[in-house]
Amino acid sequence: MKNLKNYLFRILFIQILILSYSFEIMAQVPQVPKEMRFADLTLRINEQARREIQLDVDALHRNQNYFKAKADRANLYLPLVERELRDSGVPEDFKYLVIQESSLIPDAVSSSNAVGFWQFKQGTAEEVFLRVDNQIDERKNIVSSTKGAALYLKKNNAQFDNWMCALVSYQMGLGGAKAYFGSQFNGKKVIDVDRNSHWYFKKFLAHKIAFENHAGANFVSNTGYLEEIRVQGPSSVRELSNRLGVSEEHLREYNKWIGRGEIPNDKTYSVVYLKQGTPPSRPIVAQRENSGSAPQQSQAISTGFPRISGNQQNSTSPRQIRVNNIEGIRAANSAPQSSFAEQIGMKPGKFRKLNDLGKNDPVVAGQYYYTEKKSTKAEVANHVVMPGETLWSISQKYGIRLAALKAKNRIRDDLDLSPGMILNLQEPRKRGEDFVMVSGSEYRKMLEALSANQNNTSTAPAPSQSSTTSPQPSTPVNPSAAPANRNPEPVRTEPSRTEPARTETYTPARVPEPTRSSEPVNRTGPTSNLGSGRTVHTVAAGETLFRISQNYGVSVDDLKRWNNLSDNNIKVGQQIIIQPSGTSTPSNVSTPSRPTSSGTIIHTVSPGETLFRLSQNYGVTVDDIKKWNNLPDNNIQVGQKITIIKP
Repeated sequence: MKNLKNYLFRILFIQILILSYSFEIMAQVPQVPKEMRFADLTLRINEQARREIQLDVDALHRNQNYFKAKADRANLYLPLVERELRDSGVPEDFKYLVIQESSLIPDAVSSSNAVGFWQFKQGTAEEVFLRVDNQIDERKNIVSSTKGAALYLKKNNAQFDNWMCALVSYQMGLGGAKAYFGSQFNGKKVIDVDRNSHWYFKKFLAHKIAFENHAGANFVSNTGYLEEIRVQGPSSVRELSNRLGVSEEHLREYNKWIGRGEIPNDKTYSVVYLKQGTPPSRPIVAQRENSGSAPQQSQAISTGFPRISGNQQNSTSPRQIRVNNIEGIRAANSAPQSSFAEQIGMKPGKFRKLNDLGKNDPVVAGQYYYTEKKSTKAEVANHVVMPGETLWSISQKYGIRLAALKAKNRIRDDLDLSPGMILNLQEPRKRGEDFVMVSGSEYRKMLEALSANQNNTSTAPAPSQSSTTSPQPSTPVNPSAAPANRNPEPVRTEPSRTEPARTETYTPARVPEPTRSSEPVNRTGPTSNLGSGRTVHTVAAGETLFRISQNYGVSVDDLKRWNNLSDNNIKVGQQIIIQPSGTSTPSNVSTPSRPTSSGTIIHTVSPGETLFRLSQNYGVTVDDIKKWNNLPDNNIQVGQKITIIKP
């Protein structure tokens, strides 16, 4: 009898402990308020929506081990996410969206093949300038992918002036969000959340409420913190392992974006690794892979070059304009040097010398050239190297002789240029002095300003019209991940929905400029005419097949077919054949499009193509293509016939 009483007492005690623990867990679950702030919005949540959101909050907290594992990943990555959002001008509240999208698992893959922290498809990743190929997948890089997500969100918010609509556009795409919301929320700062509010936004609010007091810069992870270094390749995981004193396995685990263990030299990449202790106030930033010194700020960041003055309505005629206060001319059409020099009454050799051109470099339509000697120094002290720029393009931009630019910076080759590097345009760099790199936050702002300027250029008056400055020939950034003990979990909590392609009508203007090499004259140069109308392009540092396709108005698939390339990987100095429009393709290759008598083109969709890419190739908008083909959304299928009406 006594044993029975003891047994019953133990059972009762265990039940009390379980109930007590359950009440404690329930007390830890945050409750959905009637009113809350998100970004710059005030949200008023009615009772039905509160119950709906609370169910999701409860579900996130139901398994505390699972919740803690996710919160611990958040506390590792969110300081970097917050910084990138803040530097990009996107509200820090969007950090909870990356938890919703991938649970901060770097190599998460959705059922629709969206990948990485922010769940980008490849086409959308390229639109926000992430490199995705067999060597690098920046969708798995927390810094790069967050920068891309911020660009996407900020661009969409410009259409609504409402961060709720911008957030929903991340799931629906800009076109879908416009159709769903219309203009009812544009500029609105007080939002009523009810049963009709979009499920994706309510799901986001659940994540914000669930993790708000458990994740972020003010909550210290038990596993340490992520140290960040910026690496300008070429480098390798093995080299970094030796330099940082951590194992190669450790670096690979936290940097799943490095596919083959090699970091290329096309731009600066963020590498992270786990460190114990309390994080410093700001991450360590390396100027180059082998440098530990922090970057300094540029004394003068120049804009508005080249500066054009004079009779700009006749800029294609001799002695009508001045370029950077030097007599110059704008090329109306692309032509060989000899023909162009003859047109302006100048000997080809002199024209070539004045513009530091190689013998076979063509004259490019829209480019400004000099008809007088360039200066030995520029009007401004410094220039920050942007993606795709060369020593020649910089010398033309400021009207400084190429030899003088090289001498002032003690630099000989384009391969020595790195995006973000500060070049001297007036005073020479001291012997042995390291190059200075602009800070990451300032460089990002410059990239955003460049992208905005290119969008404005696409609608601005042509150079022949009256204008204070001319469009600058420049190329936007182009492409080309986490703790080992993660709990297996479905990335998507809505099994019934399909991932949208998120392909939009973001069409930055691209003005092709000749890619120059500073190697000896016996090289044929970056572009040359092959007689049959074909052009040979020599790959410069930082260029990708995608960027080349955009500059020449062709598709990546065409480039791969013309050059027998098995993948998207190309090397500096490699020669790429560009076929002219209308050139026949080999008999064993199908032609994707055929023109009809009315100026209409019937394009057959190839693998990997998106509406955005088609719009770029044919110089039209995504909305036009959808209208011409009665498409309800941006999804297209391989083999589908797409009608293009050329202007």
